Order: sequence, then C-alpha cells, then structure tokens
Amino acid sequence: MARFAHKILLPLALPLFLAACSTNPVTGDRQMTGLMPPEQEAAIGAQQHPEMLKEFGGRYEDAKLQAYVDRLGQQLAAKTEVPGTRYTFTVLDSPIINAFALPGGYVYVSRGLMALANSEAELAGVVGHEIGHVTARHSADRYGRGVLAQGGAVLAGIFLGQGAGQLAQQGAQAALASFSRGQELQADNLGIRYMTAAGYDPREMAGFLSSMGRHAQLEALLAGQPGKADQFSYLQTHPPTGDRAERAAAAASLTPGATYLIRQDEYMRAIDGMIYGDSPDHGFVRGRVFAHAGLGIRFEVPDGFRLLNSDQAVIGLGPGGSQIVFSEAQGQGAYSAGDYITNVWAKGAPLGDLRPLTIDGVPAATAVTRLSGQNGPVHARLVAIAGKTGLYYRFLLTSPLEQAGRLDGAFVSSVQGFRRLSAAEKAGLKPYRIKVAQVKPRQKVADFVATLPLKDYAEERFRVLNNIPPGTEPRPGVWIKTIIEG
Repeated sequence: MARFAHKILLPLALPLFLAACSTNPVTGDRQMTGLMPPEQEAAIGAQQHPEMLKEFGGRYEDAKLQAYVDRLGQQLAAKTEVPGTRYTFTVLDSPIINAFALPGGYVYVSRGLMALANSEAELAGVVGHEIGHVTARHSADRYGRGVLAQGGAVLAGIFLGQGAGQLAQQGAQAALASFSRGQELQADNLGIRYMTAAGYDPREMAGFLSSMGRHAQLEALLAGQPGKADQFSYLQTHPPTGDRAERAAAAASLTPGATYLIRQDEYMRAIDGMIYGDSPDHGFVRGRVFAHAGLGIRFEVPDGFRLLNSDQAVIGLGPGGSQIVFSEAQGQGAYSAGDYITNVWAKGAPLGDLRPLTIDGVPAATAVTRLSGQNGPVHARLVAIAGKTGLYYRFLLTSPLEQAGRLDGAFVSSVQGFRRLSAAEKAGLKPYRIKVAQVKPRQKVADFVATLPLKDYAEERFRVLNNIPPGTEPRPGVWIKTIIEG
C-alpha cells in the first residue's frame, strides 16, 4: 500500500474531435479516427503517462532492466507498418501481472508480468501485442467515439491477474477492460506478426498465454476460490487464455528451415535480482501479516484470511465472503477518531457500538453498521486509528450477518494488534527477489520448493513461475527462477 496514494485520474484536457471515418492501413478496418492526427494521439499519451505511473506503482527503478525492455520494444516497433512512430516503453513497479498501452506509443509492462515470463520471446509476444493495440489505433478509435468519457480509460489492458477480480473496485483496473474480444485477438495477430519479423519464435506467445491461464488458476486457489480463475485473469470482455493460446498457436506460421530466437539465457540474466511481489514502497505481505517500513506499522489478520496488497488498500479475504480492508485517509478536520467515523467516514450512516479505543497507545474509535453487499446486507465494523498530521488509519471489517457473531470478536482482536514497528523491525523488512539458476543433474522440483520463502502452495507457485507442468521435472541445464528474501 503506497503512502498517500490518492488515485484520481485527471480528465483529458484536450479538444474533442468530430467523428469521421477512415481506413486503418495496418488492419484495413474502417475507424472513426480520421480527424485525430498522430500528433494528437501522442499528446493524449503524453498527458496520461504521469497518471499511469501514479496509478500502477510507478516506474521500476532499475536502469538496466528498463534499457533491456526498451531495446526489445524498439526492435519490435521497427517491424511495424508505421516504423516512424515514437514509442516509450516502461517497466512498472507492480507485482500484478499486467501490460497495457496508451495512444501515441506508450507501452507498459509490470515486473509481475516479467517474473512470469521465461524467455525474451515470450516477453516479445506481450510487447508486440501492446504495439499492435497502438498500430491498430484501438484506444484512439475509442477515444474518437467518445467511449472514454472518464479520462484515464484510454488503456488497452490484456494481462490482468493477481487478485484482479477481488480488486476490481480500483477504477483503473476496470478501465483496462476497454477492448472487445475481436480487438484483443487482432492485437494478438499483430503481435505475432511483429515478433516473427524481428526473428522471435511466435510459438512462445502461445506458451505465455498458457502460463497466464495457469497463473489465474493459482491465484483463485490462493484466494480460496478454486474454479473462479476467470476473475483472476481477465475482465469479462477478454477472451479466455486457452482460446487465445490456441488461436495464437494457429496464427504462428513458420518458415520451413528458418531458425527463430527464444533467448532464454539473456532474459534470465536480465531479470535476475528483480523484486518479486510487494516492493518496499508499498509494504510487505508476509503470510497473515502486513508490515510497512515507511509508515512504520504492522498488523495481522485472523486465521483463514489471505492478504492482498494494492496501491490503495490492503485487503484480507476471509471465509464466506468476509473481508478486511485497511487504508489511510485524511481526517478532514475531525477532532477525534470517533468524530472522524461519525462525521467524515460514515457520515449519515446509522451507527451502533460507537466507543473510543486505545490501540498501541494511540487514540482510536470503533462503531458498527450494516452495508449492502453483493448477496445482501453485511455486518460492518469500522475502526479509525489516529495517524500523523491529521491522517487516520482505517479498518473496514465486513462479514455476512450470520457470521457476524463469530467473526466480530476476531476482528476486534486483530485490530487491537495493530502497532508501530521498532527500528530493528523496519531494518529487517526485505523484499523477495527473483534468483535464477541452471538446473543441475538429478535436481528435482522438490529441491527448489524446499528453499522458497513462500510456503503456501509452494510447489504450485514454483511450477507456475517456471511453466513446469504438474508431474514433470525440469531438464538439467535449463534456467529456472527461485525466490529469495533480501
């Protein structure tokens, strides 16, 4: 959870254009973008670029990795039908598996996506797909049609994951569902065209899409919702990964006798040491504990809850649809925690059990109310804890009415454990990082799994991370990714 992360996308302060039809030379499609010149698309992208950095974790501060992705992207961009277009490629400091594009050649990939990829050719497929959205003018066309009325919704997202279904309340995540299945498949085909022209093996794109599907299944399993992988991969407007993988494989025509690049060695060297999972700026989830050195705080959720970290909030998913949402907000002049709950946070709501608390020596307050949930009313406990300079830390703890009696005590006990970190604890918080190694003779999956700091579903995590199918072992000499702390 980034500190003071207020995620409001600014509306586009650009003139609107009258709709006019033209034919896109890349796709042959008739599009209503005829009165939006390329320089205007570039202006849209340039205006929104800073907002996208704020919204999706910021730029990952690794100059070598950024340069590596930029070189790959520029190589692919040179193979498009409009090679003179200027492109800006950015690696985002986000663990969520994601990639998207803005008009004007702004292309983004998250380090979470790069952690899942296993070769330069796989990454080329993703970047090529996003370039395809730009050359096909998908986002520019929607902007010209007036579809993108809410400013930041000019995104061309394809690879959503890691709890995206649960975090859909984040407005930018919903904005990523901007394109039709036909447009996504069209971008797949363009991406295959560009990566093949650059010499990469187009079959690797199909392999990565299959990895995406397996990752979505893992995320659903980790969230306690097996069978709901569609909520953790793409929003509903995107084609299933299996369907896309089959189509991508069919579109990957190869020239007999030609040699195509995969470049696994180069890719593994590039991502060696990259942060995996939460970054220090956003705090760390360690099992049921969330700790943030910058904020200097920690708390632990009850048994049966799994924590998901985002820029805006930390969300604990529990049994029966129960949730814990931790966030930070301005006090807006409230003179106490109780006043903040009554007159700012839950103003106008019927409250019960309103009482002051002291948590870790800090003034706090709590109250209960009822909220409307997807499946009917839910019991909600609100807790506000005074922070620094007019800020409040907030816990919103919800549960189905029939479970409120059982869970409310655990909620209160969990919040009472909120405390400030010692200097030693702050210094001891280290991120997880990718560590690459070559498989030695007789090394098995179990040998690598035993070293992972992540213990829940450790084997499944390792297999998905390295695209090793269940029941198989890695071949000696191939590169694999492990996870270390430090």
